[in-house]
Amino acid sequence: MTDTVISSATKEVVIGFDRPFVIIGERINPTGRKLLAAEMAVRDYSRVESDARAQVEAGAHMLDVNAGIPLADEPAILAEAVKLVQSLTDVPLSIDSSIVAALESGLSVYKGKALVNSVTGEEDRLETVLPLVKKYGAAVVAISNDETGISEDPDVRFAVAKKIVERAQDHGIPPADVVVDPLVMPIGALGEAGNQAFRIIRRLREELKVNSTCGASNISFGLPNRKGLNAAFLTMAMASGMTSAITNPLEPEIMAAVMGADVLLGHDANCARWIRKFSGDRFAAQSHGGVEAGGAGGRRREGRRNRG
Repeated sequence: MTDTVISSATKEVVIGFDRPFVIIGERINPTGRKLLAAEMAVRDYSRVESDARAQVEAGAHMLDVNAGIPLADEPAILAEAVKLVQSLTDVPLSIDSSIVAALESGLSVYKGKALVNSVTGEEDRLETVLPLVKKYGAAVVAISNDETGISEDPDVRFAVAKKIVERAQDHGIPPADVVVDPLVMPIGALGEAGNQAFRIIRRLREELKVNSTCGASNISFGLPNRKGLNAAFLTMAMASGMTSAITNPLEPEIMAAVMGADVLLGHDANCARWIRKFSGDRFAAQSHGGVEAGGAGGRRREGRRNRG
């Protein structure tokens, strides 16, 4: 099975087929957040600090850090944000930018093995980002689009992902260090978006044998009750083989759905994390004894009820 190891200076997170789902906190991103963008542009990182702490407290295993602010010095701001977040928490980071100079700036100050977000199938992007990923010993998110744009045909998007994985190998980057984003489309605009995503995710796991991620909220764009739809999508994506997602850990619906799916997929041994989260450590100890020693008795009681 494929394991993608991401690390900070002191902590490793492993994204893998038979491991708990990895939540990558999305909040440190000024896109669509006017207050955060304005603050970061003048080097005020108070909101970055509070968002970092809150996401980790809520259960994020990694944090995405983006500094994409128009007309701002993105390389400098991204490096400062990366250093700040690493001083606040030991969770590994995804360094997120469409500007290669900003990616290198963030990587140059990063302590550990980062996840670079991202590379596409476009030739110039492949030939500038992949050498950077190799230079800094990072892993990389592969976005399934190229010069032709984002195809509505899932087979085309899979082909782009395959191309990126192969080109990464040409640069000495193993498939285990490529995490593919199949590009989830809005279900409100494209009725087959969910089925398309699940189909690609299964192929990524079974054929390319690579881990996968996505911007989970894309699926619900333009629809009401986005949190509920995002949660439903993530559980189905996990069942199809998705192993991580960039999402909002501050939404309880999301975290409960992911934790529940981990239980049902056998990625939470003895339901330990679920019990600790929702019942407390004292009940967890009691329940573990009951499950391991009293499980058969529970089944016998159920059988008596059925007979009665």
